Amino acid sequence: MSEYTSTVVWQRGDQIFTDNQYSRAHTWQFDGGLSVPASSSPHIVPIPYSEAENIDPEEAFVASLSSCHMLFFLAIAAKRGFVVDEYRDTVIGVLDTNEDGKRAMTKVTLRPVIRFSGSKQPNREQLEKIHHLSHKECFIANSVKSDVVVEVQEV
Repeated sequence: MSEYTSTVVWQRGDQIFTDNQYSRAHTWQFDGGLSVPASSSPHIVPIPYSEAENIDPEEAFVASLSSCHMLFFLAIAAKRGFVVDEYRDTVIGVLDTNEDGKRAMTKVTLRPVIRFSGSKQPNREQLEKIHHLSHKECFIANSVKSDVVVEVQEV
């Protein structure tokens, strides 16, 4: 078993708060010393109460799915002798109403484009198999109810 921690810090400052017109900007602090400016999404809470340049929980959710998938993909590709030069994923998360009538991330689509080098290049079937195995092994994908779809992209 492993445990992972972070600290989320928000402070009211001189805002009234009870008028619901307060900043949602806050900070995520991680054990390695990194602090990430965070906020609610401007799609949910309008600017100026959200900070568009800060990461929001919905972006972090889709990024964590993509990152987890990528890390397993890289490990599997390396074990199979494929040299990955670049992995780039433009991931899309859809916030919608789920079957229980609640707002939820109902679908996340990973669209990775991977550049390989060297004489050993995966064919489409091998590429899809590595993605399938990566998805099955991804801790984050195994932890959510959302549909997570991988659309293998060509370079």
